[in-house]
Amino acid sequence: MVATLDLPPAHVETEVRRIRGLVEHSEFQQALAASQKLLKQVPENRDVLYLIAVSQRYLRQIPGALATLARLEQLQPKFSRLFQERGHCYVALRSAGPAIEAFERAVTLNPSLPASWNALKVLYGIVGRPKDAQAAGDHAARLATLPAAILTAFGMFADGEIHAAEHVARQYLLAHGDHIEAMRLLAKIAMELDVADDAELLLENVVGMAPDYAAARYEYAVALLKRNKHLRAREELEKLLKDDPDNRVYLTTHATVCAGLGDYERALPQYRELLSKAPRDPELHLSIAHALKTLGRSQEAIESYRAAAAARPYCGEAYWSLANLKTYRFTDEELARMRADESAPSIELADRYHTCFALGKALEDRAQYAESFSYYERGNRLKKTECRYQPGPIERNARLQAAVCTREFFAAREGHGCPSDAPIFIVGLPRAASTLLEQILASHSQVEGTMELADIARLVQDLQGRDASAGEPRYPRVLAELSAAECTRLGEKYLQDTLAYRAGKPRFIDKMPNNFRHLGLIHLILPNARVIDARREPLACCFSNYKQLFASGQQFTYSIEDLARYYRSYRELMAHWDTALPGKVLRIQHEDVVASLETSVHRILEFCGLPFEPQCLQFHRTHRAIHSASSEQVRQPINREGLDQWRHFEPWLGPLKEALGDLARD
Repeated sequence: MVATLDLPPAHVETEVRRIRGLVEHSEFQQALAASQKLLKQVPENRDVLYLIAVSQRYLRQIPGALATLARLEQLQPKFSRLFQERGHCYVALRSAGPAIEAFERAVTLNPSLPASWNALKVLYGIVGRPKDAQAAGDHAARLATLPAAILTAFGMFADGEIHAAEHVARQYLLAHGDHIEAMRLLAKIAMELDVADDAELLLENVVGMAPDYAAARYEYAVALLKRNKHLRAREELEKLLKDDPDNRVYLTTHATVCAGLGDYERALPQYRELLSKAPRDPELHLSIAHALKTLGRSQEAIESYRAAAAARPYCGEAYWSLANLKTYRFTDEELARMRADESAPSIELADRYHTCFALGKALEDRAQYAESFSYYERGNRLKKTECRYQPGPIERNARLQAAVCTREFFAAREGHGCPSDAPIFIVGLPRAASTLLEQILASHSQVEGTMELADIARLVQDLQGRDASAGEPRYPRVLAELSAAECTRLGEKYLQDTLAYRAGKPRFIDKMPNNFRHLGLIHLILPNARVIDARREPLACCFSNYKQLFASGQQFTYSIEDLARYYRSYRELMAHWDTALPGKVLRIQHEDVVASLETSVHRILEFCGLPFEPQCLQFHRTHRAIHSASSEQVRQPINREGLDQWRHFEPWLGPLKEALGDLARD
């Protein structure tokens, strides 16, 4: 709810409840008068506008109701009940087509609206769509079997009241035990809150209880995909496609899973086949473009990104994706459209911050640094509003790592772990030129690049257990409890789980930067793995992160203070690993690579126990799938262009310098 300072929110809620009671008792004239009076105090309140529209409809003021709903849509474009109410208005006008369109929009946003499904059943029958009428009736019948509390909770979730929905669902489960739909709703909430491991566990139980429940199995596959368990996700999707081979949703997600496994020979044709039947689908254009970018087919990717931008108004992700190529230059027309989109009142939050980051890059390329910085700053501020990052747990984990993983700790466990030397871990901060190091190594005949693998993070989650935030964390303390056999098993599990991303070369790269926080675990389970710390000048690295909008994770980058604290924690922990594991980590400074590529390549290959191969110096000629934001940059010869880019923004980087303190002068 939105309330002014003149009227306390509690008072608004009380008055809304009173007006809702008037509507329920058919006191529509009184409800309308009270709602309009309250609206003067809270002019953007969702519930007040909705109650005005409902009252106007019952009073047969249909044009007024539609106007109220249009105003509400500008403020709350994903509020399902406004579309349901619009459908009722068109029914009153005996206009079946617009009514169907409105009700369909309502149930797309919120499938738990019985009134909309029942209305669609009747309307589909009127216009001669018997199959759709039957499907709508079946859906309404299924909803009728749900407990009222769970139906209410689903509606809350669909309309953005996530924490209220979670409370209702949890209370119901506590009172009634396992309930498939309550568990499924909690899984949806977990996915929305980016707690995919909880969602996976809940949906695994749901699918076990109801193996023929296709919707739940699909959501299980999505949770597995979110956790980068691509093989398991593909298995679940192929079960679904066996029974429903033409399902577009299943086919689209299956293509995404194939892309996640690096199988673009399957993913791209599948995306294109789907696009042929829905040529205006922006998400398909984006998926195709992302795949083409990864494969180095940049001109084709640009065409697909532009098609996505043309397919949907305010498609911020398309513009940011063009900017994220790092080599693309926007036209004057595109720049003007992005400015207009970003300032549009009806643009959604995600589209707005994507567009802000794209504008920041576009203006930086035009040397308009003051305005560029203002858009980067605005984009970060907007993105930060939906992040749940807290620096405290990260810093506490780093302190615990240093306390547990001492030199004496490792000496007492000499010989533990799987002896394979296949993995090469590249760690550090994002935007520290790790993709360049990966490309150099992946140019070697014995080494293959993969991507930022999530397997070490999953091992950490398994060791941590379900009570990660309760009391004293189990990880990294649990490392002291691992036997030699368990260390070997975990190392072998890592190698087995990563096979899906490898093609059979003796060595492979895991470029997950956040693994610097888990070098103790890595050494215990894979003592012969090589670790390279990709490092870059602090201000250049931190500001490059501040300019970057990440597809997922890395939530510390959207605030100067969070960035500086994370960077300091990284430096302190890496200094600890140097003491506890002397010689384990090779530190490669990006500026040194640029100054003397051949010297750096020799150092890297010697550290990894690899013979020198001249193609490592010609890394930009190596054709391979590259999954990072730097993919286009490392397909070009090395240059000094990016070293001092941050200096253009130095007038605005005082807070970052201050937050970094002595580290800013390294």
